[in-house]
Amino acid sequence: MQKIKWAHKDMPEMHVNNRNGVTYLTYPELEKLPDFVHCFSTRLGGVSEGIYSSMNLSFTRGDAEDAVRENYHRLADAVGFEMESIVTSDQTHTSNVIRVTEEDRGNGITKPRPYTDVDGMITDVPGLVLATFYADCVPLYFVDPVHKAIGLSHSGWRGTAARIGEVTVNKMRECFGSDPEDIYGAIGPSICQDCYEVSEDVILEFQKSFDRKDWEALFYRKENGKYQLNLWEANRKIMLEADLKEEHISMPNICTCCNPEFLFSHRASKGKRGNLGAFLSIKK
Repeated sequence: MQKIKWAHKDMPEMHVNNRNGVTYLTYPELEKLPDFVHCFSTRLGGVSEGIYSSMNLSFTRGDAEDAVRENYHRLADAVGFEMESIVTSDQTHTSNVIRVTEEDRGNGITKPRPYTDVDGMITDVPGLVLATFYADCVPLYFVDPVHKAIGLSHSGWRGTAARIGEVTVNKMRECFGSDPEDIYGAIGPSICQDCYEVSEDVILEFQKSFDRKDWEALFYRKENGKYQLNLWEANRKIMLEADLKEEHISMPNICTCCNPEFLFSHRASKGKRGNLGAFLSIKK
């Protein structure tokens, strides 16, 4: 088994699952909700080679299409969902969140996506599998067990500054009547603060988006004029300010950049990598 470097000793660890040779991560708190299926993929268990080794889920980074499709089949079989029911995002670092329905089944997998610039999706259709993609950016999972609805959003620094987590919660409230206090949120494996150096222009956007009282917890300036930014804490604060209960928020406790042999990391690989996937579905 690949040795994992967990970020914090006092933070719960995600569950490491291995089924049929495929390794994937799940959240203990979301596993307690019986009507939903979720996972976050790792690099292990696929057939891709070279820089894409081995569970690459991107069709657009130069990997062989047949290998990527086989990877999807293996992951879907291991986790327990249908590859043909996946609906994929079209990520361009926006805060755009759309509602997907039965007619969207297979978008990006068995047929072209009819939409562009979509970083978040919500649905209440059982069996649809929401999928978003990562190699340092932050996955955001939202599960409403009362109204049987879900949301899954991709939150890089731009999406975080634009508070896509809050946008997703508000969209679930609008479309499904979700009460934020019922929603379980999870922040996915992504780059930790120690690894995430950014320039001042990024920090200026966060200063616009977050109260001054929160700045100390979100970033600090170094002697070289750059900053270390905490996307995990930023998204946790966004979830809290969207009225999720603190005890309903799960943290990742695993950094993509600290674990480059286990998880794809754009920074660690200097861009030579495949993509990880976050998946979320309502059971049929």
